[in-house]
Amino acid sequence: MSTAAAGLSPNPDSVPLQQDAAVIGLVGLAHGTSHFSHLLLAPLFPVFMRDFGLSFADVGLLMTIFFVISGVGQALSGFVVDRIGARPVLFAAISCFLAASLMASQATGYHGLVLVAMLAGLGNAPFHPADFTILNQRVSPARLGHAFSVHGLTGNLGWALAPAFLVGITAMADWRTAYHAAAVFYVLVLGVLFWQRERLRTQVVLRHPDATARSDLAFLKLPVVWWCFAFFLLSTMTLAVVQSFGPSILKAVHGVGVEAATLTLSAYMVCGAFGMLVGGFVATWGQRQHWSSDRVVALTMTAGGLLLLVCATGVLGATGTMVALALTGFAVGVGGPSRDMMIKKATPKGATGRVYGTVYSGLDTGFAISPLFFGVLMDQGWYAATLAGAGLVLLVSVYAAVGVGRRTTPH
Repeated sequence: MSTAAAGLSPNPDSVPLQQDAAVIGLVGLAHGTSHFSHLLLAPLFPVFMRDFGLSFADVGLLMTIFFVISGVGQALSGFVVDRIGARPVLFAAISCFLAASLMASQATGYHGLVLVAMLAGLGNAPFHPADFTILNQRVSPARLGHAFSVHGLTGNLGWALAPAFLVGITAMADWRTAYHAAAVFYVLVLGVLFWQRERLRTQVVLRHPDATARSDLAFLKLPVVWWCFAFFLLSTMTLAVVQSFGPSILKAVHGVGVEAATLTLSAYMVCGAFGMLVGGFVATWGQRQHWSSDRVVALTMTAGGLLLLVCATGVLGATGTMVALALTGFAVGVGGPSRDMMIKKATPKGATGRVYGTVYSGLDTGFAISPLFFGVLMDQGWYAATLAGAGLVLLVSVYAAVGVGRRTTPH
């Protein structure tokens, strides 16, 4: 592809820590906001099921709608990020979340929730292409492992915050007030990012007259791109089960209360965030020891899958299952930064936005498929099978990770 870059000079190998930390922190804030928005609806599914007479399949379809729109939009938004830069796309995305939370506060039935899911999915679409374009351009290569660690950590913190935030405010007031509070949260995030907007400026890929759409799409012929896509699809299907149905499974199988079950979901996310922090050091150490990133990913995903299978047996009891689910979050979290390094190594030069957009649309596809399929199992009362299925899918993702490693060539 024939392109030229405008707007920024190439990054030096080393820049001041304060400069890198500021960029990493801002992108982390944006990413945490995106993950908070993944759960804009899910924590209140029991409330919506009660107030609007919905089934598990109904609320599962809301997540499918969210992630179908997000997945298609993510693949397309990579091209937009490469053309106009990451910053304006990021601001537009958070504005969509703001509008979605205001719409949610006024919902009067299922159709209103569908519109919320659509708008929030549109907002979620550009985050990975935008975030990773900023990090790869603005952070020194020596600190990228830690940058990916913080990126994943803040995402998990966003997941952990959403249930506590929405359920907590709903308990103190009502769910409409919770969505008004979420709108205030989005306004604050937008204000911070706009204030520090110069740190988020990225290179714009300029097309030469001889550039064609075919050259823009050449990366789609690379098998490694589709192996990356498959890995994200499979590993995310497991996460979607824990997020959407974990509390309901704990309540049905072990008689755990709503508050304790929701706390377990938050613990899963917090442990995942801590795992991401540890994983940043693991990824950096792995680079120095010449460990392949896919090996780290395979080991951590295997550990997470086995833990879920043990949880599905029910032998651990209520407390043991809650602890094991939290440990699953930690295991998967440790592999997060190595996963992102794995994708970076598989990305051809000059195609960052497009490749990340396509690959991470596998994440959205997994989130879209999983609640729809496993929601049917939940409606049948097959709670253990749902958890076991999540574990088996995570183990299958290990094969995809190994496939990425075998097909990645240095560049």
